[in-house]
Amino acid sequence: MEEEIKEEFKKSGFSLDDEEEVLKKCLTFCINYNLKPSDLVSSWEVYYLNRLLDESTVRNAEMDGFLLHLQNEQKEAVVKEEPDLYIYSSKDVDMILNYDEEDMKEVPGTPTDKSLKLNSDPFNSTPKSYGNGYSSGKPSKLVTPFGRRTDKFVVKFNINSLPVVDNNDSEHDHGNLEDEIIRRAQPCKRCSLMVHRLGPEPGCRFMYDKIEDRFNALENRIRKHATALFASGLYEEPMDPTVASQRNIFAVGMICCDGEGRLNEKSIMLQSSVEHSGGRNVRLELHNLSQFSIFPGQIVGIEGQNPSGHCLIASKLVDSVPLSATVAVNQHPTKKQALDLVVESTDSSYVQKEISALFASGPFTTTDNLFFEPLTELLAYAGRKLPQLLVLMGPFIDSEHPEVKKGAVDRSFDELFCQEILRRLQDHVEYAGSNVRVILVPSIRDAQHDFVFPQPAFDIHLPNLEHQITGLTNPGIFEANQVKVGCCTVDILKQISGEEMSRNPTDGTPSDRMSRLANHIISQRSFYPLYPPAEDIPLDFSLAPEALHITSIPDILILPSDMKYFIKVLTLGEGEEQRKCICINPGRLAKGEGGGTFAELNYQGSPDKMNASIIGI
Repeated sequence: MEEEIKEEFKKSGFSLDDEEEVLKKCLTFCINYNLKPSDLVSSWEVYYLNRLLDESTVRNAEMDGFLLHLQNEQKEAVVKEEPDLYIYSSKDVDMILNYDEEDMKEVPGTPTDKSLKLNSDPFNSTPKSYGNGYSSGKPSKLVTPFGRRTDKFVVKFNINSLPVVDNNDSEHDHGNLEDEIIRRAQPCKRCSLMVHRLGPEPGCRFMYDKIEDRFNALENRIRKHATALFASGLYEEPMDPTVASQRNIFAVGMICCDGEGRLNEKSIMLQSSVEHSGGRNVRLELHNLSQFSIFPGQIVGIEGQNPSGHCLIASKLVDSVPLSATVAVNQHPTKKQALDLVVESTDSSYVQKEISALFASGPFTTTDNLFFEPLTELLAYAGRKLPQLLVLMGPFIDSEHPEVKKGAVDRSFDELFCQEILRRLQDHVEYAGSNVRVILVPSIRDAQHDFVFPQPAFDIHLPNLEHQITGLTNPGIFEANQVKVGCCTVDILKQISGEEMSRNPTDGTPSDRMSRLANHIISQRSFYPLYPPAEDIPLDFSLAPEALHITSIPDILILPSDMKYFIKVLTLGEGEEQRKCICINPGRLAKGEGGGTFAELNYQGSPDKMNASIIGI
């Protein structure tokens, strides 16, 4: 049979290095796994492509890795036929032998409530994977850089306006087993949940937007802002800013740049609506303003003069819509009706606006492996704290991960998502009980999902858990216990930061840049007000453009970003109309080969009654 194996390798264009030893091992593989020589060579070709080997030479040094590949193939074939079957490997045996006799009572597999509670330390539960990337939840000799970190669950930042309650809960005092079981029997109260379904549906067609769609979307934004500003009664009816006039006028339009590159004082243009100026633009001069903050795509109101007809000299800039005015004017009647129906479906018997939640944004694994250790640590923390809501925002299977970019993954992206993400979440909710809810928000960096923005929700089908694990569009809005939460996984803060042009007050008043950037999202009533979009954003205006609109100010706004984590209380409006919104950037759960941060929130009706923390994983 060795000659047959040799011939099959030659047919496929492979030469053998250390021929005798390689053929001997290949013969053993054929016998042990009941493979024909042709099947063995086919498996080698898959292994060769996955490992990105440069030479068409079968080397003895690759035989150990090839053996693991064959074991994975055999295992996957059996699991497909019998999904509830667990296959033991030599690594599992080694793991059990290194455990105490008491731990041997539990075998690897889907953890039960008892096994997860007895055998896992919530603050030291990093899973170790064995060769093929599957994790058993048991410790092993393999220790990753993430596993060697020392500053676990350290509070990086905190806003606390609630009285401190001593719950005898600390990292080094977990109580005895009876206390743990009693606490486990009294989980958090289930929260109501209502999801605003305004985004595209799973399976939608995209990449079909036309210039007309983009034009209509921008025109509608300008028109809605103009109508809202006029309806507030604070400003006169907008006029054409391109017409020469010696008197003060009020105009509404979109900030543009007259060329390539960033905005500067000489390149600012104002493009008004078709209704008021035929869509023409005019140069905008802001030298009379003591402070401002603008970026391309921002809709603003301008008070000023245009004596020459070529340049509008601004005396006042209005960059937000008064809270008394509604931006949702002239909303498509069917969409408005659909939204009203969703709102009416809320559980009105629950009046307390209180919620406890954890917010985390991907990547959920470090760049040196696909073990998803940070995610497992987060779920262990959630299993201990038992918040009502666990909001996880992508990317889950990060297209920027080195192994994903190289194509060195031996499973499909969908399989990775199901096995490494959904299976862990399924275990978590089964352990935590029926009162816990999990919300998943996709990212355009998710390799297993549609690369389009706005983005449909994940199409999740988990028997008996559909009411606990919910998919949300990106961007998306949901209400939990009547607390309105908005989420967007596109890094709009970083993108606006790169395009913004601002002038700070000359009186030395300090300016909080992160609050200012976050305020742009609320004041523009759009999850993505930047235009033109960044090069890597697949913005499709033909897909539910209303999904980008923020029809009313949320209580909590989650904007994950590569910029430094923060929790800000944004104040909008003045006097009786004043509203507050909590804006949170939880940071990334994994950063390089180390851990990142996530956010924990206990909200009790208003930003003045909350405890919010940024915690290092």
